[in-house]
Amino acid sequence: MEFLTRINDMLTQSLGEFGPLIVVGVLGLVMVGVAVSLMLNQPEDPLKKLQRSNTAPKKGKKSKKDQLRTAGRNEQLEKFATFLEPKNEEEFSAIQLKMRQAGYQSKDAVRFYHFAQFALGITGIVIGVLLITVLSGGEEYTGQQMMIRVLVPGGIGYMIPRYWITRRVEERKEAIIAGFPDTLDLMLVCVEAGQSLDQAIVRVASEMKSSYPEIAQEFEVVAYEMKAGKDKDNVLRDFGTRCGVQDVSSFVTVMIQSATFGTSIAEALRVYAGEMRDKRVMRAEEAANKLPTKMTLVTMGLTVPPLLVILVGPSANVISNFGG
Repeated sequence: MEFLTRINDMLTQSLGEFGPLIVVGVLGLVMVGVAVSLMLNQPEDPLKKLQRSNTAPKKGKKSKKDQLRTAGRNEQLEKFATFLEPKNEEEFSAIQLKMRQAGYQSKDAVRFYHFAQFALGITGIVIGVLLITVLSGGEEYTGQQMMIRVLVPGGIGYMIPRYWITRRVEERKEAIIAGFPDTLDLMLVCVEAGQSLDQAIVRVASEMKSSYPEIAQEFEVVAYEMKAGKDKDNVLRDFGTRCGVQDVSSFVTVMIQSATFGTSIAEALRVYAGEMRDKRVMRAEEAANKLPTKMTLVTMGLTVPPLLVILVGPSANVISNFGG
């Protein structure tokens, strides 16, 4: 007990009042780092190693199909899958859909998302501890103030990935809405030229990469799924769900109904493409009609104060001199 008291006094004299707390925090971070490094450096299961060696190609190099199947998986994050993935299947599907709507198609996107939340939250807490210890300048805080200064940076760090993903989803939806009418026009040209719907989707995916890469990426996924033999109706429904845009969902419904009732796909595309062009013009007119109102508020904020100074300033000066 006396030994611990001496260590406490020594740390207080050398590092200040919060010296013991700083040392305990540093030791805790070191222990967490050591534990994580030990978990990452665990020896591989011999059974898994044997299975991998048996399934590996004889030439010692993975085939192209194997590379495509295993691409996007991080072996380091695989060890923390139970910690970085939701246990509920519905919650996992919702987060995975949101990541895909944001443009992150990797298999480890959900794990990276939760890892970013965890890492930034811990970083925020560490910054908060530094604010009340090293950077406090000798100022003393109450318990409530210390909790606020520690938890607020941690909460901000935890919410940054969620804000980033939400913003990415909205930006990607706007990009898809902007490029969808031109995509339908190109698809209509391909279908009227004699190509099937599958060939038109492949051509659209390749031609729209330079101008609208977001919608081109989604059509590319549709083309790959159709080539893999997946049911066309399910592929189109998944396409509408991934985009999360009402115009795309309506397009999917039109295509499915056209295939179900045997009507002409070209005619359905022609009508729907015309509606999308008219809708884009209406969006532009709506934005143009909002502009005068926005400019009026800015103009009043910038012109009224100078006018008041010019008109009222001399009178106020005369009144003040007269009163003096």
